[in-house]
Amino acid sequence: MINWYKTPKLVHRMFPKRVWTFPKESNAVFLTFDDGPIPIITPWVIQELKKHNAKATFFCIGENIKKYPEIFSGLISDGHSIGNHTYNHLNGWKTTVSEYIKNVDLSETEATKWKINNPQSAISNQQSIFRPPYGRITSKQSKILQERGYKIIMWDILSADYNTSISEEKCLQNVLKSIAPGSIVVFHDSVKAEKNLRYALPKVLEFINEKGWKCEKI
Repeated sequence: MINWYKTPKLVHRMFPKRVWTFPKESNAVFLTFDDGPIPIITPWVIQELKKHNAKATFFCIGENIKKYPEIFSGLISDGHSIGNHTYNHLNGWKTTVSEYIKNVDLSETEATKWKINNPQSAISNQQSIFRPPYGRITSKQSKILQERGYKIIMWDILSADYNTSISEEKCLQNVLKSIAPGSIVVFHDSVKAEKNLRYALPKVLEFINEKGWKCEKI
């Protein structure tokens, strides 16, 4: 799945309880960022989004929330949505069900600590959303999380910014050639993705503005 820059409709139909896109009628696109929050890169993303009056969704690793609570706070104070991305970026296909769910819970605990200390925050009432690292999650893991109230957010466009073997322009075109209202796009606020992200994100945001679309959080 992770090698598809545009997720096939067949995959959407195979897993209909997972969220792949949103209705086109919204005239909005949904940029998402996985693997943060971390210093330098996540604050840069926040500033780029702010320049374009854009909101986004950040699927955070619990360990990074614990390490960098002030950056996590910055995401929330700027009005972005927060999702669970496990505590240690686990591959669900290589992890037992019990270990996987425990790791998700551990990540949620870190976010909950922040919510307790900031009860008036908008995320205190935000729906629970989850994205599996690598897009890899078993049906059993998925079922348990959905029974707990999580919406599992996948994507229809993968920028592949984390792939250091592709050019910055290729990363950009992975997004521009397929993005449309309703699209869920994956970027990464990570060290590995930094070079491609710094090139592609500003241009994607400019493209969205030129099209007259909104950039909204999930």
